[in-house]
Amino acid sequence: MNFSGIYKEEEFWKDRQILWIEVQDICGTNCYCDEEAIAEINKRTENYPAAGIHFIDSGNYHYMTRLWMAKIKEPFCLLVYDNHTDMQPPAFGGILSCGGWIAASLEELENLRYVILVGPDEAAYEQVEEKLKDRVTFLSREHLQGMTEAQINGFLEETVGRVCESLPLYISVDKDVLSTKDAQTTWSQGDMNLTTLMSGVHAVLECVKNAGGKIAGVDICGEADPETIHENERNDCANKALLELFTDRIEW
Repeated sequence: MNFSGIYKEEEFWKDRQILWIEVQDICGTNCYCDEEAIAEINKRTENYPAAGIHFIDSGNYHYMTRLWMAKIKEPFCLLVYDNHTDMQPPAFGGILSCGGWIAASLEELENLRYVILVGPDEAAYEQVEEKLKDRVTFLSREHLQGMTEAQINGFLEETVGRVCESLPLYISVDKDVLSTKDAQTTWSQGDMNLTTLMSGVHAVLECVKNAGGKIAGVDICGEADPETIHENERNDCANKALLELFTDRIEW
């Protein structure tokens, strides 16, 4: 999805068969998405299913996950890697935001049963409304720092197996969960290594496969702001690695 033009600076998608959705000309999309913008985005994506790998630009547009998931017509669960909770109360009523799209999804999407959230710090999660926490399993940044890769993978496998059971799983990755040595994003970042992220996603995909389940869709965001000075090679490499991981292990 071309919101900012940043993907024109990257190479990961070249030499692959892709579908380019042009949305850069739509007003009212940066961080917040108003009703008119949502209607236009939905119009331009109406012929595309949730199933697939969607690159949705920077974290400013992470609310696109909410719009892609609205296309899923059966009960499902959501796994999110993010350095932020994205469950903030809306600053403006009725406007979808990059900081509140998970909360909006839990409240508005009847087919979304459960969320597994990996990466935000504990202080941020304490600010989430209690009614939302009943349908969320949370692995904080602090806990991640004290866990081995094997322990993280074990947690993910156990959680996905327990909460999803036979339900399809949608996976959303915001690269701001990564340390700055592996990505450069528009938002504050965590300290996860790309290898840890890749290993965890691989463990989840294998868990779903072994259980006879399916992946409902995937999206990836966390690009840099093209208007600022940035080292985009790190994002390009991370995108390439994630794209290869998902394409090698998912059959749509």
